Amino acid sequence: MTAFIDKRAAWTLALLEARIRLRRPATLVVLLAVVALSWLMICDPAEGHTLIGIDGARVRYTSAALAIGTASQLTLLFGLAGFYLLRGRMAEDQRSGLGGVIGASPAGGALFVLARWCGGVLYMSALAGAALATVLLCHAVRGDGPIQLLVYLQTFVLVLGPMILFTAACAILCDSWAPLMGKAGDLLYFLFWVAQMAIATGSNGGAPPAAIPVDFAGMSAIVAALAPHVDTSSMMLGIADFDPKVPVLTLPDALWTADLVLMRCLGAVLALLPLLAALRLFHRYSSDRIKPAKVRHRRSPLALLDGWLRPLGRLAQPLFTLSARLPGGFGRALADVALTLASTPSAVAALLLAQLLALSLDAPLLGPLVLACVAYWGLLVSDLAVRDGDAGCAGLGAAVPGGDSGRYGRQLGATFMLGLMFTGVAAARLAADAPLRGAAVLAGVFALSSLASLLGRASGSARTFFALFLVGLYTSVNIDKAVLADVVGFHGTATALSVLAWLGVGMAASFGGQLLSKRLRAC
Repeated sequence: MTAFIDKRAAWTLALLEARIRLRRPATLVVLLAVVALSWLMICDPAEGHTLIGIDGARVRYTSAALAIGTASQLTLLFGLAGFYLLRGRMAEDQRSGLGGVIGASPAGGALFVLARWCGGVLYMSALAGAALATVLLCHAVRGDGPIQLLVYLQTFVLVLGPMILFTAACAILCDSWAPLMGKAGDLLYFLFWVAQMAIATGSNGGAPPAAIPVDFAGMSAIVAALAPHVDTSSMMLGIADFDPKVPVLTLPDALWTADLVLMRCLGAVLALLPLLAALRLFHRYSSDRIKPAKVRHRRSPLALLDGWLRPLGRLAQPLFTLSARLPGGFGRALADVALTLASTPSAVAALLLAQLLALSLDAPLLGPLVLACVAYWGLLVSDLAVRDGDAGCAGLGAAVPGGDSGRYGRQLGATFMLGLMFTGVAAARLAADAPLRGAAVLAGVFALSSLASLLGRASGSARTFFALFLVGLYTSVNIDKAVLADVVGFHGTATALSVLAWLGVGMAASFGGQLLSKRLRAC
């Protein structure tokens, strides 16, 4: 089937796909996030933290150490965020009506699927290139020894390469096969990512070589590369503490043996298996395959839960009444809050549970509660900024008071209100003992609300914010030393400067979203 693919046409379509993704305004935000995370990972040893710590010793910031340390973190983050960033292009074709044109075109399905996959690989490679450029800049500022570009390229290709190929292949498969086009595909990939994390955790004790080809994240290969030189059982990758009295360790430049290179190449070949399945299962936008009859439609577990909890949706009725009586944008934002809760009864149950726990839990448990509430809230509001367009109600919303000019402010206000409803009680209790920690919760929720609205309006998709939100959540949980990583006061390390920084991020994102909204209306 693939033997008759026009290579020139495939390359042209792949470049077009990559350009479409890179020219989106949301890509700039994603790039900035990648740059910030890459810089954040390389701690300044003068502050008592290091990228790689081994039994209390710091590993010198040579090219080999910085390359393998940053690649180990980026592969896990890109593996999670990349899937959600790449997903949904075929669903956009379907919503815009372009899918029917593509399906009726003479271009073969294999050509189209392969081109989409290549475009996704190019897009992910561009993000990896931005991360590499940031690491090189940080090496020039904080590194030890010369910048060895070949060492960096070898490590990034061997670690990130198979992961990028596999992530793009999984995204294409989930877009090409109807049963995986919805939440089922998102959940299945997330479970796989968790399994990859389990392999990464197990690799700290010395993963067997057989795990390396199926460990697309490459953590087991990293441990195997470091094992001959350091004690990997006491190794910490990321932001680690070290004892300045212990002698500094230096990694050799040549970490990758021929056997490890062959295993990673084998992993790259195995990463193409989902793509082969996508070539076979591609729906070609056939309405009888991607729009099943309602009687055959399978409801997701969340939809089933909402059905069981439907009576709880009535608790949002007073909010509709109150929003009708309140003037201006506040009332319209409250109406969006009421609509969100009424259409998602499980959110009402989660909100009631959050208030009960916030009032009853001991103070040390309030931090984890805030994190759990923010995690659920982020999932709940990820599509709020694009809900009107997805439901085909954008034109109807433009005809009501406030219209399209007030839509952005209304959605931002509703997102922030929901965040306060989930975290407000816990934040108040935290503020009673540590006012700065309570302020960190409010500033973090405001910053995340502004970013959710900005990314939703910029990309027209809920997945852009959702992907970055998952990455930020993962970073915030695992990095407990950097004050800027404590976005919502989970670790209690936030300072006045970090609170002001996140407040500034929220204000900048809010202002940028307003400008973008005006530009889109003018177009």
